[in-house]
Amino acid sequence: MVRVGLAGYASAGRGIHAPLIRDAGLELAAVATSNPERRAEVAADFPDALVVDDLDALLRVDGLDVVVLATPSGSHVEHAEKVIAAGIPCVVDKPLAVDADDALGLVDAAARAEVPLTVFQNRRYDHQFATLATVVADRLAGEPFRCELRWERWRPVAKDRWRENAPPTEGGGILLDLHSHLVDMAVQLFGPVATVFATVESHTTPAEDDAFLVCRHESGVTTHLGATSVAGAPGPRVRLLGRDAAYVQNDFENDVNVFPDTADADAEHCGWLYRADEREPVRTTAATQVDYYRAVGAALGAADVQAALPVDPMDAVHTLAVIDAARTSADDGRVVEVITPGTRPRSEES
Repeated sequence: MVRVGLAGYASAGRGIHAPLIRDAGLELAAVATSNPERRAEVAADFPDALVVDDLDALLRVDGLDVVVLATPSGSHVEHAEKVIAAGIPCVVDKPLAVDADDALGLVDAAARAEVPLTVFQNRRYDHQFATLATVVADRLAGEPFRCELRWERWRPVAKDRWRENAPPTEGGGILLDLHSHLVDMAVQLFGPVATVFATVESHTTPAEDDAFLVCRHESGVTTHLGATSVAGAPGPRVRLLGRDAAYVQNDFENDVNVFPDTADADAEHCGWLYRADEREPVRTTAATQVDYYRAVGAALGAADVQAALPVDPMDAVHTLAVIDAARTSADDGRVVEVITPGTRPRSEES
């Protein structure tokens, strides 16, 4: 049984990580939270789990095989450095850091200490993304040339959380929150991003709540990545344009679908292939986020744990390099080359 220590039991810790850890057959052995209400929630949800006040206390718990950081994004570097110093394999919720340089610093520190490090890119394991990946890989729409990925919401009254209120240097804003997923998915589909043009706005919150990226991938494919909290008509979630057809997908979890004709045909299908006024449903590719933690559990028993982990942390460095370039693009109003630290000699990067 793999024993997991979880730091943080708010929306990410309780709502996402803990259930997936349990369903993957891993043991949630200890949870770090000082909030009295959350400590009570841990006791109710996982009565056998030890509850401690903070990460330092969590790292003193005997027998932990891996520590998961579900803490605010701005604290990821500090917290991950502590886990690495303790010599315990570490899963960091996305984003790995608030910028690419800090993310590379963590990757380098883990490598020097020979401590396995990975990033929680859970959206790779959604069946919607798995189906899109099948459409791309099997060329069901022909050769792709443009892909639009959206994560749009209607929140005219903003939530009052650190995500909405903290500046980017402390982990706030929609770029770090949602584009960490969108960029990662685009790169998984079409390879590294070469250049980016972006608009970034703050309409209802101190941190940005609206960002749109045009990414030119080294493969030649262009992706349009949009996330906003102020879309009264969200979607479509996915629109892939290929030489032979277009693939459109718009049903996603509990999100509103204001284009009912794009609803999935049934539980066995996900999205549609369109050829003007003709369309056909696409069979769902099975996937579940539980698979992420199953993969973590399997990797911890491998001869080369780092190589076996489900997400290469250098993927997160590239994702943050795209986000960094997007901020520069939005500030300067120009297309910006994406330079991922650690992939070129330092003299070229500067």
